[in-house]
Amino acid sequence: MGARIIDELDPPYEVVEPAALAGPVVCNSPHSGRAYPSRFLAQSRLDLPTLRRSEDTFVDELFADSVAYGVPLMRAHFPRAFLDVNREPYELDPRMFEGRLPAFANTRSLRVAGGLGTIARVVGDAREIYDRRLPVDEALARIEFYYKPYHRALRRLIVNAQKGFGLAVLIDCHSMPSNASGRDERPRADVVLGDRYGTSCAPDVADVIEESLRDLGYAVLRNKPYAGGFITEHYGDPAAGLHAVQIEINRALYMDENEYRKSARFEAVRSDLGRMVARLAEVTAKGVEPLRDAAE
Repeated sequence: MGARIIDELDPPYEVVEPAALAGPVVCNSPHSGRAYPSRFLAQSRLDLPTLRRSEDTFVDELFADSVAYGVPLMRAHFPRAFLDVNREPYELDPRMFEGRLPAFANTRSLRVAGGLGTIARVVGDAREIYDRRLPVDEALARIEFYYKPYHRALRRLIVNAQKGFGLAVLIDCHSMPSNASGRDERPRADVVLGDRYGTSCAPDVADVIEESLRDLGYAVLRNKPYAGGFITEHYGDPAAGLHAVQIEINRALYMDENEYRKSARFEAVRSDLGRMVARLAEVTAKGVEPLRDAAE
């Protein structure tokens, strides 16, 4: 499915649940939304193909097989350029808005400085999205009607998994451009796993994912250049039985990055990711302690 231009975001997200849970795993695709509100496009100085550069295009479809393996999948319908749920709820740049932000807004984070707050200022290689300031009430409305319900639904999935199995494992699903930014233009690894340098999940959880992908023939790195964003940090609490891992898939594996089209390898990559998720659900259903033995 390509990008769509719509008047209303209804529903703004979707939760696809299996008939029964096979394990404590939850898949979440926060940046794969391709439904662009017409009002947002009218506000933007950029055309649709340029705005789409911030999408994790097709990532929700790459992980769609997880449902057949007993793992729920949550995905945003709204695009990241419109609202980024992988940020704090009020990570906002005051220079973008007409009116005063709430006193509790985080206006000084590195992500805000880079133009990539909850409501992004830029896409791609620092291309400015808007040619004028937005009303602050509009920013707060996006957070109230899209961001907060999204996180409430994600939290429910995680709590439900933990109730059933004594722990929860969140896979936060993303994609990355095939070439690194900056001077080093060598192709990146096939997959980068981010566990906040071991703080967002038990080491064996990430090990199961990494070993499963390596067994399927993928080159995997850990935490560089992506260690995990707000969702990984916010929901990952290993001491409380909550484990979160961000997974970045190299777009060259499954799509034409310039044309936003699936490539011939798409189905194979989707099948492999489904197998990885199924393996993770199988071994984590037994708890964290036996993970090492199960992985081996």
